[in-house]
Amino acid sequence: MNLVRQIQRAAVLGSGVMGSGIAAHLANIGIPTLLLDIVPREVSVDEKKKGLTLEDRAVRNRISQGAIQKLLKQKPAPLTSKKNLTLIEAGNFEDDMKRLSEVDWVIEVVVENLAVKKTVFEQVDKYRKQGSIISSNTSGISIEAMAEGRSEDFRKNFLGTHFFNPPRYLKLLEVIPTKDTDPDVLSFMKLFGEDVLGKGVVEAKDTPNFIANRIGTYGLLVTVREMLKGGYSVGEVDSVTGPLIGRPKSATFRTLDVVGLDTFVHVAKNVYDQVEGDEKEIFEIPAFLKKMVENGWIGSKSGQGFFLKKGKEILELNPETLEYEERKKLKAASVELSKQEKGLANKMKALVYSDDRAGELLWNIFSPVMLYSADLLGIIADDIVAIDQAMKWGFGWSQGPFETWDAIGLEKSTAKMEEQGLQVPEWIKQMLKNGNTSFYKEAEGKVLYYSNGEYKELVENPKVINLQALKKQKGVIKKNTSASLIDIGDGVALLEFHSQSNAIGLDIVQMINFAVDEVEKNYKGLVIGNQGKNFCVGANLAMMLMEAQDDNIFELDMVVRHFQQAMMKIKYSNKPVVAAPFAMALGGGAEVCLPAAHIQASSETYMGLVEVGVGLIPGGGGNKELYIKHLKSMPKGVEFDLQKVANKVFETIAMAKVSTSAAEAREYNFLNFADGISVNGDHLLYDAKQVVLALQESGYTAPIRQKVPVVGETGYAALLLGAEAMRLSGFISDHDMQIAKKLAYVIAGGKVPYGTEVDEQYLLDLEREAFLSLIALPKSQQRMQHMLLKGKPLRN
Repeated sequence: MNLVRQIQRAAVLGSGVMGSGIAAHLANIGIPTLLLDIVPREVSVDEKKKGLTLEDRAVRNRISQGAIQKLLKQKPAPLTSKKNLTLIEAGNFEDDMKRLSEVDWVIEVVVENLAVKKTVFEQVDKYRKQGSIISSNTSGISIEAMAEGRSEDFRKNFLGTHFFNPPRYLKLLEVIPTKDTDPDVLSFMKLFGEDVLGKGVVEAKDTPNFIANRIGTYGLLVTVREMLKGGYSVGEVDSVTGPLIGRPKSATFRTLDVVGLDTFVHVAKNVYDQVEGDEKEIFEIPAFLKKMVENGWIGSKSGQGFFLKKGKEILELNPETLEYEERKKLKAASVELSKQEKGLANKMKALVYSDDRAGELLWNIFSPVMLYSADLLGIIADDIVAIDQAMKWGFGWSQGPFETWDAIGLEKSTAKMEEQGLQVPEWIKQMLKNGNTSFYKEAEGKVLYYSNGEYKELVENPKVINLQALKKQKGVIKKNTSASLIDIGDGVALLEFHSQSNAIGLDIVQMINFAVDEVEKNYKGLVIGNQGKNFCVGANLAMMLMEAQDDNIFELDMVVRHFQQAMMKIKYSNKPVVAAPFAMALGGGAEVCLPAAHIQASSETYMGLVEVGVGLIPGGGGNKELYIKHLKSMPKGVEFDLQKVANKVFETIAMAKVSTSAAEAREYNFLNFADGISVNGDHLLYDAKQVVLALQESGYTAPIRQKVPVVGETGYAALLLGAEAMRLSGFISDHDMQIAKKLAYVIAGGKVPYGTEVDEQYLLDLEREAFLSLIALPKSQQRMQHMLLKGKPLRN
């Protein structure tokens, strides 16, 4: 299939939270987008004061323009960089529909009303260009019904594209074709969704609420029913339906508060109106939920829902009295037992097969959802994989319904269901009868899934590299307790961190040294990356604090030297080293990236040198490398102010600035414009590997060691002026000032004349000395201890 059909411009019709969020996501990936909405019926007070009328463009575009401005204030931020706002243009349905002829993709996100949507599509059909793709972001209205009466070319290029809110952060994109959708259009949108939009794409059938919302809403209503039936409290349910079972921290009721009870009720009603019998019954909204909506207690956006924050205390709603009470947790032997178990499957078994209150609740939630998913196979999706992926990508579950069923044991759980008189679908009984005891299995390093009486290979996008599967297939080149070196094919090796929180200790430093040596001898290049929760949250703080409290400064000096040397080894490797950060890449995690030949960052990368927060400064070369990265970003052959560069680096490190995206990391100069950004995090390691191969094929050679110009003694004084003003104004403490002095001295390059060119090792020595002098201070040790105990910085 030809991706020449690239989408270069788009239009979003409807500028509500979802429409503007989709426009922001398109802008984030560089697609200019026209955002249209209705023309206001009257002039606002402010507009009247300015002498504007309903004929003025500013008034006519007010709704879409207002939505664009709101993007700057929304949390979590829909934009990866505020600069992306320039790619979104405001317009309105009356003046700008003719401009749909300029775009390659039209996305409808107007009110959930079939008649309104059909009216909008009539206009779209009139103005769009032949061959352009049209889609609806509906969360449940029939896609087929929307296309009725439209031209043949419209119907051929029309489908559903259901984004999940917020579009920047939630991975799922459900793609819903009609009977008339051209198969090439469907294939293109699935590939475009994954490769360009960075989504996990699932093909769904045109049924009420599609896949994720159908099963997710069912599961939430089952949980509400079990809470009422079993006399559990809101807090008790949330304490066992979150991370304990591989679900998000927001669990059940906190999730409903975040989504908004009004939205949830609307989605549930959509299924209720379209189904019959027992299924209809479960989608009926309980009376207390209706009352909450009537009261306006719809969750986070109204300030109260299932939970209410009073001062520092969070109270939970009693569904019987509708009064707020002290939050409770479910205490049960199975909960404690599951915490001792290793791996999610063993934790789940410990919970669902126990007879205590936690076990009963979870069994009574899991079993109906698994059976419901099995009943809907073939109705909402063609295979179990689509259902599992939709729940993982749309609702943040670690395992989908069929993976959960495998985890607790298909045979054992099905026997228990039948004992309880639950209706197990015939296809599952037949499956077990034929000796197939799991939905998924592995064979010859491949994952297979059960489908229509046989196992089929789970074919993933070739851009998805699965490290766990690779390690099983190829083994590892070398490993220790904290890191592994893996052959990822085509002559490229990968260094994976797997210590607790991927924190850097001597084990990782040793593996970096080994990895670079091994790659220089036998490989084309090295990727530093992993598939943990975070890339790396920094150095092993607990180990450093322990050594500092024992006054082992000599030991710490050795550790910091080794770390610095390993970073220089990455920088001056004869083979290209590409760092692949994602999620948190903080402190030492950022220091591992900065000296690499190239950084290929996931779009959602939160990078920063945050050591000041624990009373220290970076010690592994981070100050030096960020300074050099800033210098390299300066235009060649043009004079620039060295002091401004030093000021910028000082400010970034002293304020412990952390990027809120890879795009912002580029603005802070953690990344430069040669470094890359992967929109789809699942493709990150593949993209990094391709960069290694491209660098190697273009004749990569190690960089030549060059001296670094510094601002010296006069620059040091200038850096301290700003910090001293902040101290006198009460913005920073005396200890903050002490840290600032050390940091300024390192960035300035010590007591040398302005413009002196110094060796990198000289800067590393300054950095190490400053780091060691700070870690020896009791106030810095207090900050480190506070961070380890409380997880947040201490101001002292």
